[in-house]
Amino acid sequence: LVLKTLLSNRKIEQATHNIQAYRIYQEEHNTYLQDCEDDGENQAGGRLLHLLQILDAKNVFVVVSRWYGGILLGPDRFRHINNAARLVLESANFIQRDNEKKKK
Repeated sequence: LVLKTLLSNRKIEQATHNIQAYRIYQEEHNTYLQDCEDDGENQAGGRLLHLLQILDAKNVFVVVSRWYGGILLGPDRFRHINNAARLVLESANFIQRDNEKKKK
């Protein structure tokens, strides 16, 4: 439902890749329901899910849209994808910013 709503936006729908990962905490089982999708960007979904795991993000669904602009980014693309996801998670208060963790 969330992805369908996002894809109703023409710009997002026309992205070369819509990389996804989610991590939902299931309290009754003390475990996570989690998965990812590369959408053709090899290994990107798994790396995005790994970011959610190391940040201990809970109850989130992240989609990072990428448009191919004619220049191959190589491995740097994973850093850009994860940085975009991290910024959104921080701004929505799903995770703490690094400087807030140091204050505690």
